[in-house]
Amino acid sequence: MSQARILVVEDDQPIGSGLVRVLESQGYAVGWHRSGRPALGATDDSVHLVILDLGLPDIDGVELCRHLRRAHPHLTIMILSARAQELDIVAGLDAGADDYLIKPFRLAELLARVRAHMRRSEGREAAIESEPIVVGALRLNQAARRAWKGDLELTLRPKEFDLLALLIAEAGRVVSRERIIREVWETEWMGSTKTLDTHIHALRQAIGAGSITTLRGVGYRLEVE
Repeated sequence: MSQARILVVEDDQPIGSGLVRVLESQGYAVGWHRSGRPALGATDDSVHLVILDLGLPDIDGVELCRHLRRAHPHLTIMILSARAQELDIVAGLDAGADDYLIKPFRLAELLARVRAHMRRSEGREAAIESEPIVVGALRLNQAARRAWKGDLELTLRPKEFDLLALLIAEAGRVVSRERIIREVWETEWMGSTKTLDTHIHALRQAIGAGSITTLRGVGYRLEVE
């Protein structure tokens, strides 16, 4: 894989410059924009990850996230914001973000999340065709990170794909919320799981509302047709 590219969109000078310095020290190629519209123009298929503040001077970060998601369906977007209310987090995830980290944040946690996203990005770049997994009308190619329902290819965010891959691998069996958080988000954190709920909702919209059953207090089951 060529040097991983990260775009930081942050109007706060100390935070932005600090992120650039730390990320570059980890070997990433980093671009930095202090407003949203120039960042939108600078984002292309060579960018692996966008770290996005919401309080930008020219455009609200949630709206920018929507624009980026529409233009680049497979781009990984991490929101980094002081907006800590549950409604703000849900709005960011609904707009297309794959991850949401609240300021002030721990640098070690930020870098761990970046590494996790980059590992998935490496997998996409190195993807080769392999035998797909088929469950009913669903077909998934893990190596190529592509999924279909019937003849229609699904447009899924990275975390949505990882979630679907786990559910398909365990089709017909219950997958606990704890396991999903651990394997898809690579953390043992079990605070608010609104992020998981939002991704389940998005998957249901993509593959059919009745395809995923919720077992309250336990987890989720992908139904075998």
